[in-house]
Amino acid sequence: MDHTVARRMWQLLEPVHAVVYFAPEAREAYTAAGLKGGWMGYFASRAAAMGAVPPEMVIATFYNFHPSMVRRAIPDDAGQGLARALDVADAALRRLLGPDVAGEHVAAAAEMARPAAEAADPGGRPLFAAHAALPWPEPAHLVLWHAATLMREFRGDGHVATLLANEIDGCEAHVLITSDGAMPPEMQRANRGWSEEEWAAAEDRLLERGLIDASGLTDAGRRLRATIEDTTDRLALPPFSAIGARDCETLEAHLVEVNRTLTAALAVPYPNPMGLPRAAGV
Repeated sequence: MDHTVARRMWQLLEPVHAVVYFAPEAREAYTAAGLKGGWMGYFASRAAAMGAVPPEMVIATFYNFHPSMVRRAIPDDAGQGLARALDVADAALRRLLGPDVAGEHVAAAAEMARPAAEAADPGGRPLFAAHAALPWPEPAHLVLWHAATLMREFRGDGHVATLLANEIDGCEAHVLITSDGAMPPEMQRANRGWSEEEWAAAEDRLLERGLIDASGLTDAGRRLRATIEDTTDRLALPPFSAIGARDCETLEAHLVEVNRTLTAALAVPYPNPMGLPRAAGV
């Protein structure tokens, strides 16, 4: 199976998961749980599946956030974030999808995405493994949301490994992607906690390696970016290979329809800190 299937699936599954970061229901739910500020809810909802871990574990697994940002945002009771994230996903998807939340496309996508997620090997994937150990929710729109969550953490763990293998640290990863024009540097600095001085130091390191220059990515930088993205796609492919090309085509078709509704409802902004582009056909 062509590894670009994994990238298309990311572009279609990520918006389903990411509603919990942008929906107004998120701030309301996390505030009610005593998690002040959007970032406390974000870190709690993603990290709580790992149990009572120190901030250093979250820094290591989330990788491209500034360590001080993580330490400030990790709540004392991260478990509240895990419970609230499912509530947020339920409320947000019901609002954004309207009557389609119980429709054919959501039901079929959930039925096909779950076995793909269940087929993924957790070896070397700490965030995926933690979330994969959680029980599956109900109904179908939450099955789809949980499957999307598992797939994005599976992909993310592989992406971190790829960055490490190519000697790109968390801040440098942002400089590379913004040098490619994929998103504004100011947005990434603000959303990931890096100062202007730290950003400039990362630029200097990439300049020394010949990966960027005054105009953006060099040829070497573009080759490295392509290598990182292609490797990330290949590492993210096994769950989709497990269900086969035909089922992937069918899943993709249903997800396109789900995404059309989410896009029309402005569920995820573009550009966004995830570097997520609009999926083709949506």
